[in-house]
Amino acid sequence: MTDNTPRLDHVVLWVRDPVAAAEFYEEAVGLEPVRLGEFAEGQAPFPSVRVNDETIIDLMPLTMAERMEMLPGAAESSGHPLNHVCLALPEDAFDALRDRLRERSVPVTDIGHDSFGARGNARRTFYFRDPDGNFFEARHYA
Repeated sequence: MTDNTPRLDHVVLWVRDPVAAAEFYEEAVGLEPVRLGEFAEGQAPFPSVRVNDETIIDLMPLTMAERMEMLPGAAESSGHPLNHVCLALPEDAFDALRDRLRERSVPVTDIGHDSFGARGNARRTFYFRDPDGNFFEARHYA
């Protein structure tokens, strides 16, 4: 990658309860919360969870939809999850994620094989929903 190559910085998800969402992503998915304490203290408008050194997922409260004037149509998009977000993991982390989701009775799909993505075909993949109905795909490459 060159220095001028675009990178994914963040994804914003509408959530009913940002604290509960952050807990789900930390405990079930294994992502580290960012600004959760500041949010709980009223010092940050929303918390996030860290995907990697360069990418976070913002957990935007649905109650903020009406106030997001900088984003035309924000209120109309609240409560309408995007198609899905895909997390690429090493094989052992993929298996551990699936186990943690099952331990929490989070429904997961059957394992798919050879699904195309940013790095070519993934060896295995599965899908799950977060508590707010957003779809996620988990995958690992060879």
